[in-house]
Amino acid sequence: MRMTIVGAGNVGKALGTGWRESGHEISYALRDPVGKRAGELRQLGFATVAMAEGAAKAELFVMAVPWPAVSDAVGRLGDLTGKIVVDATNPLTPALELALGFSDSAGESLARLAKGARVVKAFNTTGAENMAKAATFEVKALMPVASDDQAAKAVVMKLADELGFEAVDAGPLRAARLLEPMAVLWIKQAIERKFGRNFAFALTRRT
Repeated sequence: MRMTIVGAGNVGKALGTGWRESGHEISYALRDPVGKRAGELRQLGFATVAMAEGAAKAELFVMAVPWPAVSDAVGRLGDLTGKIVVDATNPLTPALELALGFSDSAGESLARLAKGARVVKAFNTTGAENMAKAATFEVKALMPVASDDQAAKAVVMKLADELGFEAVDAGPLRAARLLEPMAVLWIKQAIERKFGRNFAFALTRRT
């Protein structure tokens, strides 16, 4: 699959590295496709493109920029009609609290911005380190996936499985209102409660 990751921070790089190992064609859409960060990505063997070029070339996008940059990124990408757009963002304030909740979510906000896109919420409930090393957990780490588009959701669940997660259907896109607070719980445990970043949520079942 031809995939464009929007943003080259820790999450974007971890996902791109994992999916490239699974045989996918990965490029990164950057505001500055020839700058320092683009050069670092090319040294790692990744292609970089300008935002406007990304929409024409990719079958699937991953939005992996900070929440305040989402609107600008969508505007630069252009027409995303019919494209699968994975929202890996969390709407955080500088104090690492939710900026949205109860009646809205980052996932739903992205869907309103990217009209016609097939938006899927995923890869927001654990840290980048775990996305890069999901296959090393003794028990598979949970990756909930939410979308109103069942076919797009199935594609993203398969991508989660390829990284080593246990992909779980979390329901429609409005379930992002539940997944984003889940991400804040992980962040608070990792940072404020000193758990460290090498843990993830998982499912356990009674026999």
